[in-house]
Amino acid sequence: MDLKNKVALVTGGNSGIGYATAKILKDRGAAVIITGRRAEALHEAAEALGVTGIVSDQASLKDTEKLRDVIAGQFGRIDILFINAGVATLFPIASATEEVFDQVMDINFKGAYFTLSKLMPLLPEGASVIFLSSIVSRINSIGSSAYAASKAALNALMRSAALELASRKIRVNAVSPGPTNTDAMSKSGLDAASLRQVMGGIVNKIPVARMAEAEEIGELVAYLASDLAAFITGSEFTIDGGMTLN
Repeated sequence: MDLKNKVALVTGGNSGIGYATAKILKDRGAAVIITGRRAEALHEAAEALGVTGIVSDQASLKDTEKLRDVIAGQFGRIDILFINAGVATLFPIASATEEVFDQVMDINFKGAYFTLSKLMPLLPEGASVIFLSSIVSRINSIGSSAYAASKAALNALMRSAALELASRKIRVNAVSPGPTNTDAMSKSGLDAASLRQVMGGIVNKIPVARMAEAEEIGELVAYLASDLAAFITGSEFTIDGGMTLN
């Protein structure tokens, strides 16, 4: 799990799973870059972690091209690319709007697609790419149609990319977490009582009777980024406490 002399990029690294993963990668010895859309939050996170922060919106191709150029100039390559940035916006099909649908797809799928495409020239032989997917791509729930579709598309992209990059000895995988203890739910707009009720209902569906911690997802990403996973590519890794068994 030694990642010394590796350059790692974590998109959406200023909070949640991205932040936890960036810390783990840095602790393993990697030189870490994190991105985020909100400059203040990004700079606070970068300072706390002791890593490089670059303001960049994954939904913007212009931002992604600028990100590529900055990293090329400062670091020259990306050994570990964790495409983590995403949104979990939920809405029923009947009330869907084109604006909200496009936001989900632009960030979760189109943005991830072109993050890989635009940054691909910076990936050296032996690099590792990891997408953050979700078990929502394989389970059914009301209101998750666009979000689930964006993650299913991401998994298809991962498998195709693994084939296309195999000749360069670049590995591509995806990590699909179940419910994870981050601040995402607290930003849902629910009051404290409703939030506790929702969280309790979620935990009741998980055989191990708890949610994942962001650090547990980060440890799996770090393993896939390391040379210990040198024979693993084109795979989706579920980390959900057994939730999909139900």
